[in-house]
Amino acid sequence: MNATYFISGTNKKAIVKNSHLVYIILLSIYLLLFSGKLIAQETYTLSQAINNGLANKQNISSGRVDLSISKLQTQALYRKYWPQVSAEYSYMYNPILQTSIFPIGAFNPSYPPDATQNIQFGTNWSQTAGLTAIQPLLDVSINRNIDEAKLNERIAALSQAQNEYELANTIAETYIDICLQESNIQVAIEDTTRTFVSYTLMKNKFDQQSLLKSDLNRSKVNHNNALQKVRDAITLLIEDKVYLLYLMGISDIEKWNFEVDSSFIQNNLIGVFDSPPSFDQLPDLQELELQSQLSTFHSKLEKGKYVPTISLKGFFGANQYTNNFNPVEANTWYGLSYVGLVAKFPLLIGENKQNKLTEYSMQSQQYELQKADKTAEYQKDIYTAQLRMSNIQKQLKIQEENIALIRETIEIVQERVAKGQETASTLNLEEADLQEMEAEYQSNRKELWVYWLNYLNASGKLNQLWQ
Repeated sequence: MNATYFISGTNKKAIVKNSHLVYIILLSIYLLLFSGKLIAQETYTLSQAINNGLANKQNISSGRVDLSISKLQTQALYRKYWPQVSAEYSYMYNPILQTSIFPIGAFNPSYPPDATQNIQFGTNWSQTAGLTAIQPLLDVSINRNIDEAKLNERIAALSQAQNEYELANTIAETYIDICLQESNIQVAIEDTTRTFVSYTLMKNKFDQQSLLKSDLNRSKVNHNNALQKVRDAITLLIEDKVYLLYLMGISDIEKWNFEVDSSFIQNNLIGVFDSPPSFDQLPDLQELELQSQLSTFHSKLEKGKYVPTISLKGFFGANQYTNNFNPVEANTWYGLSYVGLVAKFPLLIGENKQNKLTEYSMQSQQYELQKADKTAEYQKDIYTAQLRMSNIQKQLKIQEENIALIRETIEIVQERVAKGQETASTLNLEEADLQEMEAEYQSNRKELWVYWLNYLNASGKLNQLWQ
């Protein structure tokens, strides 16, 4: 803004000098606070900021560890096909030996046919040592458990992708806020210079006793508000930068003096999006689909409980029987081994099979309904975002024109006030209106980019910001 355009008379040079002085002071403060602009440690593009966050944020790294654990659990299930070999050893003392009824009449004709004799079997001491091996041959539950684990692994991966998706969206919001905030600071500094010129004009009028104190006070209020806008904008910018460092996983907040690439803001890349949404890129929708499939697998696992299992079982070892405690007593060890085919066919397992199957079927339907509802919600969000973006873009054009007009009006009113052709209250009202209009413009500008991110998020296109 050129102060000489609207200032005339004997105070012209002083006012111009003062207005330039306050502008230089404010600009110096801005450069002092943002000395990092002169010695910036780093310049981050939006893509770099998101990729840094995905690579360094602790909760994202923790999620990747969970995913690795899930993969290891899946790999462990394949070992259920391997032979299960165990070494067994037991040493037992039998204080009371088992007594059995022996039909001696069946073996000795000198006794009546139904004659029996109580006989104790065994010895006081016995021990067993050997190897047992089991080789599963048929067990469909193993395959189904592996399939279930693979699904859980994919669900864990999608849950991780959703966390990354949400982090990327938050980083993009913060990054855009920084870009907008930097432009807000520049506008706020220009506004402060203008309000100082208006205040100086009225102070001269007041000193000449040609202006009411209330009008001077109103002008001072406008100028103070403009000064506070600069302070607020700088504070918010620092807060946003510190928050972005946190989102990128950088713990040294003293490095907030980085630069951002605001070219995509300046170039206004927001346009009309006619391409169809990519719902297959939305992790939460894919996760609901897999949850539905997982419920179906649970049904198969439930049915698998009633499927026969076949395995090969073998034992190779020896037993010792002795009446004295002597683990190495000669002629008391007897070899033992066997190999057999073991088949199991569950009949009753203490559960209501049909109720379980019905439960899993209802769960599957529930996930399908949730997915349909979520898809409809995203479609609604896409339409709403497009509608709002179109309206806000038109609104911003009108506001830009109105702001330019009111700035021109203020210049004219300043000149007329200097010449005594206009009242100070008119200038104060124009200044207040402009501040309010600029605040609304900045709010709408931010809202436009929020809806842009909402559109990318709902349409499955957010990953274009970092890929």
